[in-house]
Amino acid sequence: MPLEPFKTSESLSLGVELELQLIGLNDFDLAAASPDMLELLRRKSFPGNVTPEVTESMLEMATDIHTGYASLLAQLKDMRDKVVTAGDRLNIGVCGGGTHPFQLWSDRRIFKKPRFKEVSLLYGYLTKQFTIFGQHVHVGCTSADEALYLLHALNRYVPHFIALSASSPFVQGYDTLFNSARLNSVFAFPLSGRAPFLLQWDEFEDKFFSKMELTGVVKSMKDFYWDIRPKPEYGTIELRVCDTPLSVDRAAALAAYLQALCKYLLDRNEPDPVEDDYLVYNYNRFLACRFGLDGSLIHPKTHEQLSLREDILATVKRIQPQAEFLGSIAALEHIKATAVKGSDASFLRYEYTQRGSVEGLVNSAIQRFRE
Repeated sequence: MPLEPFKTSESLSLGVELELQLIGLNDFDLAAASPDMLELLRRKSFPGNVTPEVTESMLEMATDIHTGYASLLAQLKDMRDKVVTAGDRLNIGVCGGGTHPFQLWSDRRIFKKPRFKEVSLLYGYLTKQFTIFGQHVHVGCTSADEALYLLHALNRYVPHFIALSASSPFVQGYDTLFNSARLNSVFAFPLSGRAPFLLQWDEFEDKFFSKMELTGVVKSMKDFYWDIRPKPEYGTIELRVCDTPLSVDRAAALAAYLQALCKYLLDRNEPDPVEDDYLVYNYNRFLACRFGLDGSLIHPKTHEQLSLREDILATVKRIQPQAEFLGSIAALEHIKATAVKGSDASFLRYEYTQRGSVEGLVNSAIQRFRE
């Protein structure tokens, strides 16, 4: 089907999607509880949208459209409370975190939905391995060309969001030594990675999407698992690299950080993106996944090696005027504190050493999500 027209959205409007873990409280393993959770949640009005994900141990909640940080945070807290209450009735814990620390992919059940069945038939065991949990942030754009500009202008900041949101150090009972191991599962898909470097929507549609469609490989933008992708049906760009944080406070702060960064870039405070920016993109992304806030990055313009933590702190300072304009100074303070004190990955490793088991750190994640 042809690429649908790009809808116009209010500039810098925000929407957040959070993929959540459903935990059986008898053993702290993932539980195939999404059908029961959805049935319970749909009996009453829900402050947003709640939907199934590819396996029955997952649930996605999505906010309405917001223009500011405060209202976004308030809705996320309200949604969180409703989901947690439903879980309590079913003896199911709910938490964030990019991976469950000891679940086995072979135990997962595909949710009964035609698209999920289609994906499972195509990707085989990778589909069950995709029982991972991410935060997606949508930012409204006034035009398709603006969306492509922002998508590529953000390329050098992608490691910031990986490191700040990192919450997936454990996989199948072991410390992977990665801060965000979740993204390794995403990279296994052939249509993951980054968007082609095109800055005009007509070119994107004619020179890329139409040709891809003719190959039979894709039918819509949903078939691309890019780190940032345009969403023409919403009139947004969608940042997809974040692990689901352990708290909705961090989820809202990450969204507001992205919003302020987008305003900073739209104010043309930096040189325009070019194709050669991507020479260091994959390596920078790897460093952020592996080392998190303790890692480094190579600046795509100057090729200078920078401390990722210091680059985040310098960026927070640089975009203060934009955050003040948007009313999100409190969110920047949260981002600053995270950069200094450490990510959720550090918290999970600390909880593992204190509690002595992966089951114990799952319990810690459940409690953290309720705060």
